[in-house]
Formats: sequence, structure tokens, C-alpha cells
Amino acid sequence: MSKGKVVVGISGGVDSSVAAILLKEQGYDVIGLFMRNWDSSINNDYLGNPNLNNNICPQEEDYNDAKDVCDKLEIPLHRVDFIKEYWDYVFTYFLDELKKGRTPNPDIMCNKYIKFDLFVKEAKKLGADFIATGHYAKIENGRLMRSHEHNKDQTYFLSQVSKEQLKNVLFPLGDIKDKKEVREIASKYGLVTAKKKDSTGICFIGERNFKNFLKNYLPNKKGNIVNIDTNEVLGEHIGLMYYTIGQRRGLEIGGTKDKLFVVGKDLNKNILYVAEGENNKYLYSDSALLENINFNCDERPVECTAKFRYRAPDVKVKLEYLDNGEILVRYDNIKAVTPGQACVFYLDEYCLGGGIVKEVRKDDKKLWYLL
Repeated sequence: MSKGKVVVGISGGVDSSVAAILLKEQGYDVIGLFMRNWDSSINNDYLGNPNLNNNICPQEEDYNDAKDVCDKLEIPLHRVDFIKEYWDYVFTYFLDELKKGRTPNPDIMCNKYIKFDLFVKEAKKLGADFIATGHYAKIENGRLMRSHEHNKDQTYFLSQVSKEQLKNVLFPLGDIKDKKEVREIASKYGLVTAKKKDSTGICFIGERNFKNFLKNYLPNKKGNIVNIDTNEVLGEHIGLMYYTIGQRRGLEIGGTKDKLFVVGKDLNKNILYVAEGENNKYLYSDSALLENINFNCDERPVECTAKFRYRAPDVKVKLEYLDNGEILVRYDNIKAVTPGQACVFYLDEYCLGGGIVKEVRKDDKKLWYLL
């Protein structure tokens, strides 16, 4: 007897392929649903695109692989286009944040608005009792938890997904030991995705020459690179949007005693600030103000741990809940916390949600060089 109908997001990659296999083995009635969220010709994606001369675009290659997988597994595959919606809800946000000099994470917003909203609505049209994806995460008793393989855990990218959105969601890869096991399962079934390279780059867009890619959408305004300690002009940047706090490579400045790191931006004067040494004082802060808060649970801890980057280690934090709905997060000197980044909360193995860094502070004062 079937455990119910589950619609799986089939991307044409190995993770979603194995998610479908595991669900079928567990006794679910599995249906595949492929999302096409980017079209290079419609979206003016020419500069920085390595696939322009290909006979077939990567999205169609992925669809063909998804179709091959579903045929092998004898499950139906449906297809839906969210090209306009992806542009409106994810890519526009990405560009707007870059214009503000911030460091956005489009994968997080893609999960919030596309995979766990529009995708779910489409899955329900197909009669879904559950939806599933190839994320490395777990749901236990309605709670979002880290995956068994912490190195691949993707709960950071699910931090803006609401409690309501997580209802009836399955993450079949949550107990997988490592990526090798995933590929072994795909190989056992003879799937074309078994040895397929993992996708990288911007969510649903793929690998791009980032500098050239952005020229399709944002004006490239050069300006001075300034030593924040001496106020000396050291060189010229190619556009503030191309740099993030803590960055060392790509500055193309020599002749300094120590390595230079990006420590700040002045949008009004179009200045990129740098400082010498990886432990310079400008890279460190002790609190951050968060906006766009999302909790996927009923808990509101005063103390927990948090991540400010995907692969960053957990750090202890204290949360102050402000009357306007924002949260002030206090911590012990952390390096390169940056406006626009996600701060994600954890209690042991549970991911509670998080917020977006609005401003960064030191000794209760906003750092002027961090926007």
C-alpha cells in the first residue's frame, strides 16, 4: 500500500535523482516535477555566459537528464516554467542588494519563493500529499534539523522557509552518510546523473564569469581603493558590487608590507576601503542588527548558536528582540560579518530560522565603513 503521493523536485542532478529512488523504495507514489527558472535569451544572459555556443542550453540538458532518470525509475515527469517569477522574486532581489553594496544569497530566497512556494502550489495541482527535494536536511516531528552529513548540510539555505511551508515536506537525503553513497545509489540504478558534476554558481543560473555576467544588468562604475588607516589611494576598483567584506584576491594591488583585505564600502563616494593584515581591527565586530526575521518553530531563544556563512562554524550568540520585529545579535568578535548575509540560528541539531544582516556594529556603534 502506498504511503501517499509525493512530488519530487527533479533537477537533472544526482541528489534529486537519489531522493526519488529512496522515496520509491520507501513505498511512496513518486512523481517528478522539473522547474525551469532561467532562460538566457529572455534574460539577456550573454556576457560571461560560457554556454552561448552550445548546441543545447544547460537547462535543456538538465531536463533531458531528468527525463532519462524518471524513465529509468518508471515515474512520470512534469515540467513547469517559473522564469518570470524567478526574475521577480529572486534575481531582482539579488541585483537590488548588489546595488546597495550588500552581499546577497539568492539560494535562500529561491527556496523561500520558488521551491517551497510556487513549486508546492504546482505539486498540489498534481495531487501531492507531500513534496520532496534533494536538500541535505532532516525533518523530525515537524522540526527542521541538520542532515547526518554536516559537511553537506543545507539548512542554512532553508532559513527563510516558514513553519507552514515545511509542512508535509520530505528530505530523503537527510540520513545519507556522504556524497559517495549518493553516487553509489545512482550507479546501482544505472542513472545518467551518477557521475554528473555537481551544479555550482548562482541558483538555477549556473557557472558564470561573475564580473562579465553582472555587466548584463548593472553599470560598471570604477572608483578609488583607499587604505582606511592612511587614507592613501592605492588603486582603482572595477565596481563596488564585485567585492565583499574580507575579500583578499582580485584587488590587484602590490607593494604593501602585508596582504590587503576589503573592509568597507562608501557608496556615496564610490570608495572601496582596504586594510593590511588578515587580523586587522576593521574586519571584526561584536553585534549585528537583523531584519527579515523568520522562525520555523515556536521557540524564541535568548541564547543559541548561529552561522553567518554557509560553511562557517557555529558561534555562540545572544538575541535581543526589538519592538520593531528586528533582532540584535551579540557575539564575541567575529570576522567579516557583512550586510546582506544571512544569520541562521541553531539549537544543537535544530535549525530555528534566521534573518538578514541589516547593519554591523562594534561597541554598540554602527560601523560607518560597512554601509
